[in-house]
Amino acid sequence: MPQATPVPPVAKKIPVTIEQLGRTRTDDYQWMKDDNWQAVLRDPTLIKADVKEHLEAENAYREAMMASTLPLQTAMFGEMKGRIKEADSSVPSPDGAWEYFVEYRTGEQHPRYMRKPRGAAGEAQLLLDANALAEGKAYSEVSNADHSPDHGLFAYAEDAQGSEVHQIFVKDLTTGEVLPDPIGSAIGDFTFSPDSQWIFWTNRDDNGRPDKIFRRPARGGETTLVYEEADDGMFLSVGRTADDAFVVISIANQETSEARIIPAAAPTATPVVLEPRHVGRLYEADHWGDRWVIRTNADDSIDFKIVEAATETPGKDKWRDLVPHTPGRYIEGMALVKDYIGRQERADANTKIVIRDRSGAEHEIAVDEPAYSLSLGGASEFDTTVMRYGYNSPSTPTSTYDYDLATRERTLRKVQEVPSGHDPADYVVERLNAPAADGELVPVTVLRRKSTPVDGSAPVLLYGYGSYGSPIPASFSTNRLSLVDRGWIYAIAHVRGGSDKGWNWFLTARRMTKKNTFTDFIAAAEHLISRDYARAGHIVAEGRSAGGMLMGAINNMRPDLWAGVIGGVPFVDVINTMSDTSLPLTPPEWPEWGNPIEDPEAYDYMMSYSPYDQVRPMAYPAVLATGGLSDPRVTYWEPEKWVAKLRPATTSGRPILLKINMEAGHAGSSGRFDYLKEVAHDYAFAVWAIEKGWERA
Repeated sequence: MPQATPVPPVAKKIPVTIEQLGRTRTDDYQWMKDDNWQAVLRDPTLIKADVKEHLEAENAYREAMMASTLPLQTAMFGEMKGRIKEADSSVPSPDGAWEYFVEYRTGEQHPRYMRKPRGAAGEAQLLLDANALAEGKAYSEVSNADHSPDHGLFAYAEDAQGSEVHQIFVKDLTTGEVLPDPIGSAIGDFTFSPDSQWIFWTNRDDNGRPDKIFRRPARGGETTLVYEEADDGMFLSVGRTADDAFVVISIANQETSEARIIPAAAPTATPVVLEPRHVGRLYEADHWGDRWVIRTNADDSIDFKIVEAATETPGKDKWRDLVPHTPGRYIEGMALVKDYIGRQERADANTKIVIRDRSGAEHEIAVDEPAYSLSLGGASEFDTTVMRYGYNSPSTPTSTYDYDLATRERTLRKVQEVPSGHDPADYVVERLNAPAADGELVPVTVLRRKSTPVDGSAPVLLYGYGSYGSPIPASFSTNRLSLVDRGWIYAIAHVRGGSDKGWNWFLTARRMTKKNTFTDFIAAAEHLISRDYARAGHIVAEGRSAGGMLMGAINNMRPDLWAGVIGGVPFVDVINTMSDTSLPLTPPEWPEWGNPIEDPEAYDYMMSYSPYDQVRPMAYPAVLATGGLSDPRVTYWEPEKWVAKLRPATTSGRPILLKINMEAGHAGSSGRFDYLKEVAHDYAFAVWAIEKGWERA
């Protein structure tokens, strides 16, 4: 007998009317939000019983619906795992008398942090075995790890819940003892003072926001408040300059920043403002031995410039251009060593590295390919002429180079191994330019096997993000090969909202122009169709987090284009989330999206695209929404509410599925193999969505 079709859960409706700025909206599923969500992040067992019951029912329904894909999931997981060199290590980074690296052992999920004597054949020393740290835990992630400048201490920050609530531990490398009294309720970033006597870290308040910088003796002792930020819309972090001359407290949101500095000679001094914050001005400062070097968008330098200032007078009135602004050439980062500055530039969705010496002479490291990724790694020490960089492309595994800035000689240190075998010559990488409605050209990176025809017959996975100025690099991923080797075309739409074509590419798709992100993605799909790379209804769209909002928007705007939509930890309940000031990211993200609490125009514009609010009866594609119970960034109830609203609205008969990881947060499972199971699940859904068709409807 044929098996009965699984019956989806029906979410109860408890209408809640919300009055805001003279506008009224009704939310039937607000009950899914746990008012005690902060406690749930720390202990998921505290979740409300009715919410837990509904999530478990949704997980069971999805598993039943996708039962036929289990062999494919198993096969894909095996392929993905087979492409990982299980016994592997990073290229050691030299610093003083030591070289630091991480290694993985066969069968182990987590890294081992190591060091060995520099240039000697001495035995490597284990600093931290993250596998032992994770033992007995459903989730464990070391988010940050570093040694003290004198090499006597090693600190690491562990998130043991997926909630981004960290403990920071300090280990004495002479005795091997992990010191008592770990630092709790931390964001995860920290730094030692240049003299190694103190440790600074960023505190996490009860709502999950960074609000204070603390300091205490590195080996334990009394905690001292160093700085408290009054504006809950700002992010905080702390670090050291490249030359170890200063501790720097960085304060920023998406459009405004400020640095406060503490001299190495007086690590307990009160931090001093380098340049006061000014709305719309961003800057980040590093110290180059005898002067400040600052990357900034000041003076209408949309794509940023680099300025310098004397150590004693770092304020803006003393800034002098070192690398002037050039429109369309986005300076996205820099690294300093004693006599050189390396900077990474981005244009037309590709990168290059430029090296500058103290005399002002410059030369480039660039690659002549249609789509690729160069990444400047910099150096672990200041007094060196060697920087590290990486190169890859969608078809080419990562090569890691050490580059001598004085002689311009490069040394290949490592090529990423693919144990199951991989020949870049079997693949084609192409860069297309999709015309947007307003005439802009949206870069689209395409990866396919040479044998895959370009006649519209191949299924396509189109990936997008498009927020916060974060570019999506044209980089190598072994996981994508599980689709591409099955005859799929994998494409990345470098839409506005990222910085793929410069910082203005970001500025023209935020707040009141956010819809450019969505229409760019649709334009990319339509261009692939017009060029016979795809056909309508034979494309699966995928995006995560803010990219999940993109998925929700294009799902409402052009459901006819997609066979399936994968929204990973999707930010889809835009109005409700941006109106909830208890959530950790709400005030800091008003510069990105607008403030619907105070600005009627922002409210109306946000409402016009908010994926959850714009769900209406139509023939939706198959949808997979994923989330994590302890996710503080996109809380579990966003995908849960989205699915609850989509399922009764769709007229297509195609499934609307929810997958909630009950033991993880925003990034999914922490182990390197467990994470692959999640990727295999999502890719199996993509294949399933194409092959079912839906039942050739």
